[in-house]
Amino acid sequence: MDDVIDMIANNASAADVSDKLKDMLMQKAAQQIDVARPQVAAQMFANQEAEEEEPEEETPEASAETETEEEPTPEEEAD
Repeated sequence: MDDVIDMIANNASAADVSDKLKDMLMQKAAQQIDVARPQVAAQMFANQEAEEEEPEEETPEASAETETEEEPTPEEEAD
């Protein structure tokens, strides 16, 4: 931050000051992302591992939908 103050005090161009501020903000944001990344990854992949370990049992409703046979229409019954 002292660099920015020195740049302003020494009448550096506005573009240079702006670029320096953007660089500082990007560095700070990158640091916060690096801190949060392991926690978020652990939460996301922990849920996937738990789902893979415990396969879901097929519910009767789901199996009933996949195993339905077509009922004959009244025309087919008459034949």
